[in-house]
Amino acid sequence: MFSRFLDWLRDIPIADPVDRRNAPTMVLLQLLYGVMLPVIWAWHIFNSGFPPIAQVVFAVDMVVAATSWVGIWLIRRGHFRLPVKLFIGMLLLSMGITFALVGVQSQLIDPAPTMLCLAIGGLVLGRQALWTVWVLLLAIFAIGFHTSVERAIAAGRAARSALEDAPAVLITYTLVTIILDRSINALRESLAESKARGRELQREMAERERAQAQLIHAQKLEATGRLASGIAHDFNNILDVILGFSRQRHDVQDRADDRAGNIALAESLEGVEVAARRGTAITRKLLSFSRDDIPKPQTFDLCAALDELHPLLRQLFPPSVRLRVEGDAAPLLVRMDRSELELMLLNIAANARDAMPDGGEFAILARREANASMTIALEDNGLGMSADVLERIFEPFYSTKSAAEGTGLGLSVIRDLLTAAGGEIRVRSTPGVGSSFLIRLPPVAPIN
Repeated sequence: MFSRFLDWLRDIPIADPVDRRNAPTMVLLQLLYGVMLPVIWAWHIFNSGFPPIAQVVFAVDMVVAATSWVGIWLIRRGHFRLPVKLFIGMLLLSMGITFALVGVQSQLIDPAPTMLCLAIGGLVLGRQALWTVWVLLLAIFAIGFHTSVERAIAAGRAARSALEDAPAVLITYTLVTIILDRSINALRESLAESKARGRELQREMAERERAQAQLIHAQKLEATGRLASGIAHDFNNILDVILGFSRQRHDVQDRADDRAGNIALAESLEGVEVAARRGTAITRKLLSFSRDDIPKPQTFDLCAALDELHPLLRQLFPPSVRLRVEGDAAPLLVRMDRSELELMLLNIAANARDAMPDGGEFAILARREANASMTIALEDNGLGMSADVLERIFEPFYSTKSAAEGTGLGLSVIRDLLTAAGGEIRVRSTPGVGSSFLIRLPPVAPIN
């Protein structure tokens, strides 16, 4: 029951976030006034009667209670400042009428309504409302002291006796108003600074994301550049194959048997088609890899991705390097941006190529671990790395190559991409033996 009441308090359709946070408190406060004022008056009348002088105060308090219910109704419909102003106005009106009838002494006994008006006006409506309430309170106190003076004179006392508390009232409420003003101003300045820091943080995060995207694209272009010579060589081979099959047309024309000639022509055209398809596949893969796209995580089979990447990997290495790509027979599902995974593998493969100037072997082994996570081991038997290099290998801009050969950002970008995908990368290396990179990716639920 209590939790449902709290949900009802919070479920208020107000757009402004600050007003929306203040609205439940105002609803609860007005609910208390709307219920307690009639209850208090009923108890007072039952025990003490209903003197004539109390009738006006009773009527005003009932108007305050009714205004509280109207305020709740308005807040529940998305209005906030208007019902708050009505509530403060009715409290001030009630105090003004009470002071005009009985003087200021009764309010000195119960200063809660005056403090409540100041607090609500300042904290909810702002500094201008705070000082407006202060001015109205001074006017109300003036009315009360005027009534007290008239009563003192009528009772045969000196007028000064009714004004003994006036300086204390003026000083007390002025000091309270100043303290509230300074506190509210400090809170609002802190809130403004917090919002400014939040906006600055969002701007920095957006700039960092843009810089990261540009860096990833630059790495793609760098990897693409490294592939250029191999791609050119492969296309030259493809063109040689196509030209070779094209030259066979002369042999076909010299054949006397039309059927044998047609078969030979079909075989030549089939060879041209296979060679052309190979060139098209390489071109499509290269263009897809190098374009500047927004990262789009997707679930895909790691083994299928390695099979498609195999031609590009083969072009990256010279003939003296043997390439071995192995994966499980069952699909190995991973979830990340596919082009980013290809970027990682090509970057590590390019480093392995540079570490094997005299040839060797580079292997990519994809496996499923016992905990269902996926691992990709990339191993070479090249020069290896020393302990000092191994310690700094993931530092941005750190590279053992010249500026013309690399930016020193490849492995740093790889680590950031894997961290964002929930994975990790580890490396082992021994000088003269080779290096091994182990990429671990989190498990992915099978696609239904």
